[in-house]
Formats: sequence, C-alpha cells, structure tokens
Amino acid sequence: MNQRPPASGDRRPPRRPRRAQLDPARRAAFDVLRAVSERDAYANLALPALLAERGINGRDAAFATELTYGACRTRGLLDAVIAAAAGRPIDQIDPVLLDLLRLGAYQLLRTNVAQHAAVSTTVEQAGVEFDTARAGFVNAVMRRIAGRDENSWVAELAPSADTDPVGHIAFVHAHPRWIAQAFADALGADAGELDAALAADDARPAVHLAARPGVLTAAELAEEVGGTPGRYSPYAVYLSGGDPGRLAPVRDARALVQDEGSQLVARALVLAPVTGVDEGRWLDLCAGPGGKTALIAALAAQQSATVTAVEPNPRRAEMVEHNTRGLPVQVLRADGREPPLPTGGFDRVLVDAPCTGLGALRRRPEARWRRIPADVPALGKLQRELLASAIRLVRPGGVVVYATCSPHLAETVGVVSDATRRHPVTVLDARALFAPAGDLGAGPLVQLWPHRHGTDAMFAAVLRKDG
Repeated sequence: MNQRPPASGDRRPPRRPRRAQLDPARRAAFDVLRAVSERDAYANLALPALLAERGINGRDAAFATELTYGACRTRGLLDAVIAAAAGRPIDQIDPVLLDLLRLGAYQLLRTNVAQHAAVSTTVEQAGVEFDTARAGFVNAVMRRIAGRDENSWVAELAPSADTDPVGHIAFVHAHPRWIAQAFADALGADAGELDAALAADDARPAVHLAARPGVLTAAELAEEVGGTPGRYSPYAVYLSGGDPGRLAPVRDARALVQDEGSQLVARALVLAPVTGVDEGRWLDLCAGPGGKTALIAALAAQQSATVTAVEPNPRRAEMVEHNTRGLPVQVLRADGREPPLPTGGFDRVLVDAPCTGLGALRRRPEARWRRIPADVPALGKLQRELLASAIRLVRPGGVVVYATCSPHLAETVGVVSDATRRHPVTVLDARALFAPAGDLGAGPLVQLWPHRHGTDAMFAAVLRKDG
C-alpha cells in the first residue's frame, strides 16, 4: 500500500546532524583567542574575567588557562606547522578557523590530550562555526599535524642550527627571531645561555606576592597563603598557582601581586646611597598602575618620607590611587617629561619607563607576537626624555633609578649611556643594592633573567646627580 506523500506545508529541509559544542574549558580558551585576534585583547586580563563570568573553576579553569596561554605563547610555531599541514599560508585561512586550528594544534603538540579528543573537538567546532566543507578542511589539517610530534615538525620547519643558531633556538622556543637576537645581544659573552633564557621565557611563571612592609612579613604572608618566602626580596612570597586576587591579604591590601624583580627595583631606590641628608622627598615618575609605588610608599612611611607619583593616563592614575590608599602618596596627573614639579626638588626618583616589555613576555603571552622592531626607536626616545626629566628633578647628590622590564640594549645600556653623555651624573654600581641576588652582569648595571633568577628580565641603573 502506497503511503500518501506529505502535504506541501509539511515539507522541511533535511536537518543537519547536531554538532556538539566545545566543552567549557575549550570554549573559554577559544573565545579568548578570538578576543586577542579580533580586538587586541590581553589574554591575562580577558581569561580570568571570562572564567569568573561563566563560573569555570578547578580543573576546567586550569585546563582553559593552559590552552589559552600556551596557544598565545606558541603562536609562531603553531602557525608554521598549520601552514605546512594546510599547504597554504596562514593569511589564506579564515581567521576564525585559524584560531580554532591553533587551539587544536597546541593540544596535539604540547599537551597530553589524547589525539582523538583534540582532533574531534576541533573538527566539531569547525562544523558549529561554519559548515561541513570547512570542518573537512580542519579535519585534514589536524590529522596531518597529529601524524608527527613537535620535534619532527621542528626538524623540518626550523632554520638550520648550523647556519642560523639564533633563528633555530627562536623557532624551538616559539619566539620571533628579532626578540631572540635582542636576548642574545643582552647576554653578550653569555650568549650560550640563550636556549635556557628562551626556554624559561616560554614557561608559565610562578605567582609572586609582595608583603606590605610594616604590615606583614614575608614569613607571615607565606604561612597565611600556603606559599614560600622568596629568595631575594625580603617581601617576596612564591605561590604555585591559583588566583591571587582571591587571597585575603591581597584583597585587604596587606600584600600585592608583584614580580620579585620589580620588588628588587623598588627596594633599590630606597637603599641607594645619596649624598647629604635625605629629606624624604621621593618621586615615582612613571607610576601607573602603582605596584612599585605602593612598595616604595610603604617603605617611605617607615622613614617619614612622602612619595609623589606621576601618571598621565587617567585610568592608570586611578589605579595608583587605589593601590596606594592609606600610604603617604600624592598622585599627580601629568606627563613625566614635563611635570609641574620643582627642579632639584627630590632626593630619590624612580623612572620605571614604558618599554617593549620583552622582559615580561611570560606574563603577557600574546605580547611577543604584537611587538615589532619598529616599536623600539619610538620607545627609546621616550625613555631618554623621561630619564632627562628625572635628572632635572633630582637634587645634586640625589639618585635616579632607571628601570625597564626589557633586556633590549637600545632600551637599557643605550639609554643610560646617552644620559651619562648629556647630563652631570655618575653611574653607581647597582649590584650590591640587589643582594642577595647574584649573577647580575659585569656591573655597574643590573640585568635580571628568568632562567637565572626566576624573575622577569628587569634592568636597572642607579645614577647620582653630580654637584
């Protein structure tokens, strides 16, 4: 018996099979990668906010963090592998598909995620975002990537270690070549440490806290948060992981999140020897967001000193005010190059100058792929102008600490050398001010390194104004 065909009103197009969405951790990682690519978002800011908004915690949060930061850090290596597996340049791949492939490739090359899980979840999401055809393309690329391990891909795609050793090491550790060269130049005679330096730079850093002087000791803070006292700074505590913003000492301003290298720079300003009487007039010329300012001000409070904090950006100035509440700090919204302050009016001046941030790439996973060599000259000009302003503002016999979170010679040695040629200053040996940290370079300048000290690659110079 023949069945009656359905009425015209009952006819519906065949439904595509419903594809599974990414699990919460992978979805969060993918969404942050899209925000980084589309809106130049900062992964270390976007991800915690997204995890909190979606209520993702525990193992899922840890997995999302590993995927997000890992894919951001290794983007150059991942893109080279994806291009080879796809048989086309990455600029010919849809940006959404490219971020999805980066997420999948990272799982295959740098995690213990099972191959089938990495491939299937990536392919399924391609079907959700696009269509079956593009899901098929993603499937083909992922399977080609999965056919070899990272070492095999590196052996094929990296520059020759014999003819371009810096380029080879840069590729292995997922750094742009120009940054690897900048590290090698800064290491100088120790350039043989480049592999170790980039390996440490490619690793996720430990969380460092600073106990507020006069309120909490490092030992007390370590006991309260389950951390370990730092090796060098008397205020430092190391945490193995977790969200430090949720810790009670951080919430109530008894401690702050701050790399140990930054703590040492702030401490060096207070320890540096001045000629004559220190009248307690201290200046932070580039204060935002206020981490170093807060530590300096806490030490100032113990010595009846006051701190003037200069910050031109309104939002960052507000952050300085927030981070220094209850401390002897006056926040001045002004350009540090020409602030309305008296010439020779300060005993101590910190210039924590804006820079490329090459020394903190561990904490800003996408930054290495955003910076370009052309950024350096403009920043160098700004750094020289800020240091000149600081020298004008410090009194004869007072000290200026010039610091950057970058080892690039044009931002460090070059700026200091220019200042000594143009201004009446004497460069002091800063190494003793960073004790007990050692292996700081030949002096008188100081260069910290992740692979040596476990800190950001902070640079510091101490200059005393003649007269």
